[in-house]
Amino acid sequence: MSPLTERLEQAKRRYVDAHPRSAALATAASEVLPGGNTRTVLHFDPFPFRVADATAQRLRDVDGHDYLDLLGNYTAGLLGHSPETVKRAIVGALDQGWTLGATHPTEVRFAELIASRFPGIEQVRFTNSGTEANLLALAAAVHLTGRSEILVFDGGYHGGVLSFGAHREVNVPHQFVSATYNDVASVEQAFSEHQLAAVMVEPMLGSAGCIPATAEFLSALRRLCSEADTALIFDEVMTSRLSVGGLQQLTGVIPDFTTLGKYLAGGMSFGALGGPTNTMAVYDQNAVLANGKSPLGHAGTFNNNVLTMAAGVATLSEVLTPEILAATNARGDRLRTDLQSIFAEADLPMTVTGQGSLMNLHPTAGPIVAPADVAGGDEDLRELFFFDALEAGFYLARRGFIALSLEITESDLDEFLAFVRQWVKLPALSPGLR
Repeated sequence: MSPLTERLEQAKRRYVDAHPRSAALATAASEVLPGGNTRTVLHFDPFPFRVADATAQRLRDVDGHDYLDLLGNYTAGLLGHSPETVKRAIVGALDQGWTLGATHPTEVRFAELIASRFPGIEQVRFTNSGTEANLLALAAAVHLTGRSEILVFDGGYHGGVLSFGAHREVNVPHQFVSATYNDVASVEQAFSEHQLAAVMVEPMLGSAGCIPATAEFLSALRRLCSEADTALIFDEVMTSRLSVGGLQQLTGVIPDFTTLGKYLAGGMSFGALGGPTNTMAVYDQNAVLANGKSPLGHAGTFNNNVLTMAAGVATLSEVLTPEILAATNARGDRLRTDLQSIFAEADLPMTVTGQGSLMNLHPTAGPIVAPADVAGGDEDLRELFFFDALEAGFYLARRGFIALSLEITESDLDEFLAFVRQWVKLPALSPGLR
């Protein structure tokens, strides 16, 4: 056993010893929840800790341990655990009744706020998740083009039934064609061989490791889609937080459809499909479509639920100003740069990818421009960082993913960076022992 592996086994044993109540709850959970959870990404071996309460930027588990929350609920927690502005809006909505089965004014205001922010959005359809929004986008593209094939990218993730890394076996049965992220030639080949209804892409891969798209790649997608009358779908469920108008605003590449989710309703269940009026007409029951087809229906009991609508209006009108978003993303850029410097100075094969407030630590030397570049990384190194960070009071995803909330301060980042500077000095991480 290498010193690195031995250190990892010791860290796991300390974790188990320090979390007896979480262990007991994991056993109880496995009796009524398959695998002991109802959201697979939250599980890690030997068992995840269970949160007792969350305030500001910190979590406390049932065993009394406090953590600085650097995960931000996988981007959905941008505003923090219980933002007061959103709380007031939700309570106010509850006072007026919360299961209406009718339209109401707040959904109009929320839609107006979204359309005012994103260059590619004039009209919106609300859903309950980003997954639902992506399913609606694909249905629209197939209906409008009369084609059936969808171009996606290896490592892409567009929801629980639209995953092109792991768990492809649960995907909805569209006719998918795969290409390589950031590889224009592979996209050109796909267009030459297929009649595509849509290209669905994250302008920065999220679950595959926060890998940004190059400007050349996104521009080529826009050009090829326009030439072939193929719908370009930007999945900005995660990346929309990188500016007021998402990555489409920063890159200047405007899609035909934009899908949103996660944080935009302040932590409430939320998703949305948006686009120009002419493309969104596919969901307008009064429209006459250019291809002669009837518009599509769009069901969903909770699409315009009053809690999400009220929370969304409060989030966009009172909290997520351009200045606040810019400051949060600047803190993320600073953290990513400092982490990379620490790893480089320590001669440790770790690379930090991402943009703004989203990033991922990879146990490989890089460079990383596609998911294949992270294959073969040292998993023991990744695991050790995760468990040692937990023990030191820092919570991030086991895969190395970090999503900063508005509540994370410069002081918090200094605290985390101080831990990392000490961690890279562990004897087990010495180049000759790895």
